[in-house]
Amino acid sequence: MSGIARQDQLLALTQGDPAGIGPDIALSAWLKRREQTLSPFLYLGDPDILSQRARMLGLEVPLRESEPETAASLFEMALPVLPVPVGSEIEVGRGHIAGARSTIGAIETAVALALDGRVAALVTNPIAKSVLYEAGFGFPGHTEFLADLAEKATGLSTRPVMMLAGPKLRAIPVTIHIPLKDVAASLTTPLIVETCRIAAHDLRSRFGLDHPRLAVAGLNPHAGEDGTIGQEDLDVIEPAIAELRAEGINAFGPLPADTMFHDEARSRYDVAVCMYHDQALIPAKALGFDDSVNVTLGLPFIRTSPDHGTAFSLAGTGLARDTSLIAALKLAAELAEHAGRVD
Repeated sequence: MSGIARQDQLLALTQGDPAGIGPDIALSAWLKRREQTLSPFLYLGDPDILSQRARMLGLEVPLRESEPETAASLFEMALPVLPVPVGSEIEVGRGHIAGARSTIGAIETAVALALDGRVAALVTNPIAKSVLYEAGFGFPGHTEFLADLAEKATGLSTRPVMMLAGPKLRAIPVTIHIPLKDVAASLTTPLIVETCRIAAHDLRSRFGLDHPRLAVAGLNPHAGEDGTIGQEDLDVIEPAIAELRAEGINAFGPLPADTMFHDEARSRYDVAVCMYHDQALIPAKALGFDDSVNVTLGLPFIRTSPDHGTAFSLAGTGLARDTSLIAALKLAAELAEHAGRVD
């Protein structure tokens, strides 16, 4: 089977919340490894929970404990697992503080493996932040935790940028999980410039686009209508675009967001840089709900993730779809290939 046992394409797949659908879709993805031509992945999580979930779902998936160096050669015959035990009984579909600690441990281990070059990329299954907070998790979300781990390991400042990547659209929100009423005050010219610089860099170095085209959305209706519907487009966004273009980055706009996402408009750019969460994620999910992937740009390693949550109500039922995880695994492998060829 072509591509299955390539050590240079080994991916680290974290369990996510073990009470959620992370174990379900990991098992399903391994079973589809041939038909989907997946690169080998090493599962980081509790092997007992994974085995129990396989029995619950009626899936025959052999598991083998493994280190990264042996995982690729095992992948054809068994799902390789690097154990990160929960150490407690947990109920399927109900988050538990012990599971949260195991979730954190799996992420920490995966990041260390990626930074050491023992895996080519990191794919993270969904976490439940409310459960993690009970375990002392001190970050707004997954992305901020990954950035903090990278900074502590490398000593370098890290600015993560969220991208939703689907077959029809790549979209980046400049501001993310903040109330809509705070967006205008949070937007600054330096923030937009920094976000676009990171996007342009990673589109070149990881996506293999020599001259990425960045379409920058306006904040206000009609991109402000020359200042008659708000000044932010003129005072904040336009100067950012001018600065980017002076640096040789092909950014253009601000564009009215209501006309940016139809087929002909999307053919003119490689990524849409949007001003707030829903401006980016509504079109991205509408155009690729099942197969969009969350990609974190700006990290010193490759990280992708399914674009959905823990879906506790679906855990152990056999109803969880693996489509987004498979897309995340495939994209992580593609990005690793580009990163190996492009400086």
